[in-house]
Amino acid sequence: GVLCMVGSALSDKIAAQLEQLKPTSLSVRDDSHKHAGHAGVSGRSGETHFAVEVVSEAFEGKRLVQRHQQIYALVDSMMDKGG
Repeated sequence: GVLCMVGSALSDKIAAQLEQLKPTSLSVRDDSHKHAGHAGVSGRSGETHFAVEVVSEAFEGKRLVQRHQQIYALVDSMMDKGG
């Protein structure tokens, strides 16, 4: 696939997981700096918010929510559940 990453070590891990979808286009961008100071972020050192764009035949015929569920299932182990 075509890969475009702007960010961090965690963005590399996210991209690696999303490669399972065999994307024709994949972009992972670390947007953590846009959320600095927001509730739930204070005390954490970056890598809290990412923007992901994936184009893949794996999504063909699926609703948007199903596509999101597929992505979240792949990156679930990297998600901070806020607890």
